[in-house]
Amino acid sequence: MESISQLTTDKPQVSKAEKQQTIQNEAIVALIAVIACAEAGFIGGYAPIAAHGHAVDYYAYPKYTFNYGVHSPHTGDVKNQWESRDGDVVKGSYSLHEPDGTIRTVEYTADDHNGFNAVVHKSGHAVHPAVVPVAHYGGYGKYY
Repeated sequence: MESISQLTTDKPQVSKAEKQQTIQNEAIVALIAVIACAEAGFIGGYAPIAAHGHAVDYYAYPKYTFNYGVHSPHTGDVKNQWESRDGDVVKGSYSLHEPDGTIRTVEYTADDHNGFNAVVHKSGHAVHPAVVPVAHYGGYGKYY
């Protein structure tokens, strides 16, 4: 009769390369399964459903509105945006304060007939800091 220690030492050893190959094979099988589920319509939001012999495409009507703004006196970051969508028509606007002191405002629309259109407005006057001459000490690039 064999002892327990002999049974455990007789197990075949699996190399690191074999373990990595097994993990890669499992990952490939999982990826193929996910792709098959997506193609079948189980993943991705909605799937066509047959009703009375016709394929019916059920989905949520795309309608939303959002807006947000940032005003940080610590970083100087000032910007805002709003957008609304009703079906295939999207309208929105965003603005931000540029480093030169101007305000850039972009108004945009998008639909299936006209595509994406944006109009950019810039308001305010650009202010650039004065150039300060660099003091050179000594002659010929030497500092004393």
